[in-house]
Amino acid sequence: MAAQYYEGVGRRKTSTARVRLAPGEGAVICNDKAGAEYFPRQGDMDLVLAPLTAAGLLGKYDVSIQVKGGGVTGQVGAAQLGCARALLKVNEELRKPLRKAVLLTRDPREKERKKPGLKRARKAPTYTKR
Repeated sequence: MAAQYYEGVGRRKTSTARVRLAPGEGAVICNDKAGAEYFPRQGDMDLVLAPLTAAGLLGKYDVSIQVKGGGVTGQVGAAQLGCARALLKVNEELRKPLRKAVLLTRDPREKERKKPGLKRARKAPTYTKR
C-alpha cells in the first residue's frame, strides 16, 4: 500500500471494520486475503464497494480492510460503512451522493437479549391447557 491513505471505521451488529483507501488501481485486500476470496458470497463485494461506485471512483483506489467480529453479513455492512467514511476524508463533497445512496447511516439493529422464562428474546414456550 502507498504511504498516503485515508482511513474510516465502520460498525454493524458486532462487527468492526477498519478500511484504508490509497490511490491505486482498485485492488481489494481483506484480512490479508483477496477481497473476492474473503467475501465469496455473490453480491458481497458489490456491497463493500458500493460507496466507491456511488462516488464514481471505482478502480481509482486500493482498498485495505481489517474486519473483526460478527458474521458475514455484519462484516460486509461494517466494511461498507468504513469505506464510505474513508471516502469522506478523501473529498468532503462526496457526502451528498453517499447520503443519497444511504451509505453513511450506521444500521442500529442489534441482537435483542434473551428474557427469563422465554426460549429466545420473544418466543414463549408452547401453551398447554392440560
